[in-house]
Amino acid sequence: MSISRSSRYLKGAFIALLSVCSFAVFGQTSEAQLIKSYKAEQDPSRKFMRMMALGEYYADHDIYLADSLQKVILKKSRNFPDSIRFNALFFSARVARIQGDNEEYSRKILACQPFLNKLNSDEVRFNVYRHLGYYHSSVLETETADFYLKMALKLAKKNRSTTKLAEVNSFIALNFMQENAKDSALYYAGIAIQYSRRSGNKGLLAEAFNIQAEIYDFFGQVELSVAKNLISLQLAEEVQNVYLMAKFSREIGQSQTIILNLDDAEYYFNRSLNYAKRIRDYRQMALALTNLAQVQLKRKQYVLATKNAQRSIKYLTALNDMNGLGETHNIVGLILKDEKKYDLAVNNFNKALVYYESTNNREKIAGVYHNVGTVFQKQRKYSNALNYLNRSIEIREKFGAKNQIYKTYRVIAAVYKEINNKDESLKYMELYLNYLDSNTTVQAATKIAELSESYRSEQRERLIRAQTDSIERARQEQYVAQTQLENSDLRNNLQTYIIIAFLIIVSLAGVIIFYRWNQTKIKQERKEAEMSQTLLRAQMNPHFVFNAMSVIQSYIYENDIENSTKFLVNFSRLMRLILENSPKEFIPIRTEVEILNKYLETQKLRFEDRFQFFIETDKELTDEFAIIPPMITQPFIENSIEHGQLHTIEGGFIRIRFAKEKGMLNITIEDNGIGRGSSQQNKKSSAHKSMAMEITRERIDNLNLKYRTEGFMHVEDFDKTNGSGTRVLIALPYNVETAESY
Repeated sequence: MSISRSSRYLKGAFIALLSVCSFAVFGQTSEAQLIKSYKAEQDPSRKFMRMMALGEYYADHDIYLADSLQKVILKKSRNFPDSIRFNALFFSARVARIQGDNEEYSRKILACQPFLNKLNSDEVRFNVYRHLGYYHSSVLETETADFYLKMALKLAKKNRSTTKLAEVNSFIALNFMQENAKDSALYYAGIAIQYSRRSGNKGLLAEAFNIQAEIYDFFGQVELSVAKNLISLQLAEEVQNVYLMAKFSREIGQSQTIILNLDDAEYYFNRSLNYAKRIRDYRQMALALTNLAQVQLKRKQYVLATKNAQRSIKYLTALNDMNGLGETHNIVGLILKDEKKYDLAVNNFNKALVYYESTNNREKIAGVYHNVGTVFQKQRKYSNALNYLNRSIEIREKFGAKNQIYKTYRVIAAVYKEINNKDESLKYMELYLNYLDSNTTVQAATKIAELSESYRSEQRERLIRAQTDSIERARQEQYVAQTQLENSDLRNNLQTYIIIAFLIIVSLAGVIIFYRWNQTKIKQERKEAEMSQTLLRAQMNPHFVFNAMSVIQSYIYENDIENSTKFLVNFSRLMRLILENSPKEFIPIRTEVEILNKYLETQKLRFEDRFQFFIETDKELTDEFAIIPPMITQPFIENSIEHGQLHTIEGGFIRIRFAKEKGMLNITIEDNGIGRGSSQQNKKSSAHKSMAMEITRERIDNLNLKYRTEGFMHVEDFDKTNGSGTRVLIALPYNVETAESY
């Protein structure tokens, strides 16, 4: 743990101390009652549940303290039965979700699964199924999500719980939204609202209306989204749920930004920021700062926008909120694009893509591709621009809100106009205008402004009534306080309480700081080890390793010492080369050729020399010490041998050539196997090859983005007349060895 984070936790402990001292003085808040009951409890298990209740309170009123306390709760829960351990783990998952740490949230929800067999409880099953459904929906695994949510719905109906029915129907609505099923999404959102009303829980009803608002926003109906969120905000204010007030205010501001009502947007974002500060919800503070930066960008206040974005990044990095970091770096990229700092803009868009990829957020990835396309348009790199803009459209046609596609149509039309392709420009402009004709966003702007003004008027009236009531309560509280202060015995007791509270908080702060430091160290070491192992395993084909072992075993059984020794030497050298070079970004081309030689020699031995191979390398590449990403050709060579069935072809061969052409490293892989058409009849083979091609294409895309090149990968038939054999053409950025290469 860094010194700054340690000081934050220590500071939090002292703030908690001041809170406890104030509770000892007034003793009238629910928090004070929770602390008092916790200290008075003697039974260990009931004392632990009192601590859990305090943690739940902080989850709604002080996110920072909730996060600090959940670590202590998790540690202490190890000494209790499975039922208590489950509650502790589930609470910890809830805190992670509030803070936007989707990785931690998903890890803890998945860790809850074993308790399904350990605990025979409908309550446990409902909570696990509901959140497993939400988790799988968030990563676009909608069929799996549907399975778990139906299980949760069945349990909710069995228990006849209106609260559970409201919660699970809200998640079902969100899952249908991810599938772009608008009618079904709104239907289940409406059911969730009905059950929330029956439950009498205004906080739950507020969240149900918010789900409905999110669905309307997803499908571009901004006016309805704002109307539903204003209802949500009013309900949250009635129950004084500050977390929901911060969330709903920010979402209303986002809708105002869409219609360019920047004054109202700024008003709601500042409200969200202030609410988040009240409960020390650093994630919502960061998101509000990102939204303010977006408003300032539209006003061309670049310095102020950059400042707020950097503050947001600092908070979100500490919280490990990948989606939040993706959004903020996307905004920074737009700021830099407006300032014509295109290289820095692309760099930030690239960071946004990395963060969104980690959460599989396809809708946001499509948005970033759109923005990268606009940068290439500004640079007059029209081929690159069209590539990214079309990829944005392809993703949005499969995932996310299709109404966002129209913005990309407008940019594509402009690109074709700039390259004098009038037909294509007219085609995309018509698509853009057709959407505008059916879109009500612009027409809804006036109605949204009226809704906002009406809400503010009602809010002022409620504030006046609240102030009147507050003055009367303050008079009564002052009278009670004066009476209490006249009692000298009470003053002596207060001093004792303060001393005890101080000792408890100092001890608790010490435990939290030490535990955080130790857990961070262990987590870092484990993460480094896992990353290393994952990278190594990803390069080794398990089928190839198992087959190689079988060949060695057969040689040993046949007492063929010469071939077994030859095979084992080649195979061990190949393993060493792969393990040594896989972690590197680039390796010398001579090393790549050696790996391929060893790999192909091993395969020849395995298939008893039933095919030939040839590797050609231009002398210029070795003279200039060219470098290449490791193992980028291996998947295609494996496909040629395994799926092209070279060992069944008379005179089978595979030929690999490395050459430098037009400042690019060109790779050609040819074979005379059975060809792609015959190979695709094997579904497993087809899926394997598709995965290899997709991974290689993504590697090339990342290199293009990093080095600003136009690399590509193309696959065709070797013998086009008979449709046999395969030829793979790969173009990569040309690099040579330097001290920083690998």
